[in-house]
Amino acid sequence: MMRGENQTALRIAQAAPLWASVPPADYGGTELRVSWLTEELIRRGHQVTLFASGDSKTRARLSSVYPRNLLEAMQGGSTLNYTHYASASLAEALRGGENFDLLHCHTDLEHIAFAILASIPVIYSLRTALSIDDQWLIERYPEIEFVAMSRSQISQVPPRRRPSIPVIHNGCDFDHYDLSTEPGRYLAFLGRMGPHKNPLGAIQIARSVDMPIVLAGQPQDRSERAYFDAEIRPLIDGERVRYIGPVDQARKRTFLREAAALLFPIEWEEPFGIVMIEAMASGTPVIAYRRGSVPEVVDPGITGFYGESVEELAGMVPAALELDRRRVREHARRRFSHGRMVDEYVELYRKTIQGARGGLDVAAVE
Repeated sequence: MMRGENQTALRIAQAAPLWASVPPADYGGTELRVSWLTEELIRRGHQVTLFASGDSKTRARLSSVYPRNLLEAMQGGSTLNYTHYASASLAEALRGGENFDLLHCHTDLEHIAFAILASIPVIYSLRTALSIDDQWLIERYPEIEFVAMSRSQISQVPPRRRPSIPVIHNGCDFDHYDLSTEPGRYLAFLGRMGPHKNPLGAIQIARSVDMPIVLAGQPQDRSERAYFDAEIRPLIDGERVRYIGPVDQARKRTFLREAAALLFPIEWEEPFGIVMIEAMASGTPVIAYRRGSVPEVVDPGITGFYGESVEELAGMVPAALELDRRRVREHARRRFSHGRMVDEYVELYRKTIQGARGGLDVAAVE
């Protein structure tokens, strides 16, 4: 379906993780993507019920089994086990299955049994890097419609299963971000303060080019807090290395817009870093390690650069600062708008529903 095309409205259930609200107050890439998807579906006239934490904000019908996101609830001691609540949320979605044409799950694969037993078509978005156990599940249940966010994410799935998994790159609502045509005065790092995100590497790059760096984000668990205290905190001096902690959506827009470049020196096969396209939406180029989905997202010499080491990335900073920031934004918008993402999901929804109905034309179903 082309964007804006008038076809029969679909009744869609979106099942989000409960770790963060939709959209998230600060960190939460999956929850942000679910929000953009849900709100655009509503704008196009589809009927959407969002199964998410009770503090979510949406124009969809919100169904929640708990009034707060579970990360805050666990930190406050009012909950202890995530799986209890996540399972209950998905159970509620399936209990109301007669009200939906399709259920789109954005939850962990440990809940795959729900899809197996569902009375309605289910699409399962793969939301993180795949473990060997995840790959086993994907291969065991070929009847489930999985969708990946990058080719990198499914690169280790057995070749006989891989072609059946469509890839829909994440999108970004570019209208929520402001373009700055002039390079900022600092390099930016935004993400979890753990070794796999590698804020230490970002600091080393900034030091190599004698530029200040501002770090945003926070440790998310005990091991990340230990890493932050041992490796990052001693380097924070408030001038050349500044730390501003977690940022909400408004502060994040300003933070990215005023940066000279976003550093993304990840040390793992990240399936898709939404922060890369958020930076591009601000006109800010991305300098990243060639890991995970980075080569699928960053177009060298247009929206940024990628390489293999601190030294190589440091050498790319001067060229990145010379990039046309207006072109960075417009090129990224063509590839990664949330409208394009929703086009592709709606096409997949209709194809999946049609297959479940034995080939009946969905557009003709009232």
